[in-house]
Amino acid sequence: MPKLKEGTVFPTDEEEKAINNGIASDPDTYELSEAEFTQLRPVGRPPAERTKDRITIRLSSEVTEYFRNTGKDWQTRMDKILLEYVTTQIEYDALYVQECREHYA
Repeated sequence: MPKLKEGTVFPTDEEEKAINNGIASDPDTYELSEAEFTQLRPVGRPPAERTKDRITIRLSSEVTEYFRNTGKDWQTRMDKILLEYVTTQIEYDALYVQECREHYA
């Protein structure tokens, strides 16, 4: 069960009974049987193999305007470009360290 927010209020037994009576009297709905319940599929996106960090960042308006103008999923494109930069920098840094070791060996 997911972590509940502080102050979450559960219905009393009387309220729960009224809710269930309302469900039972509504011809457009019914409570699922155990068999039906086990056949349900999760709603929404499947869990990602790699999750992303949620952060707050200040960027120049030119940068955000440019990426927003590229259309839907602009944040994903921005992440891809930054990831490519980081990967390139890591490779560059590794080469630089190797060159320094060879030079000073």
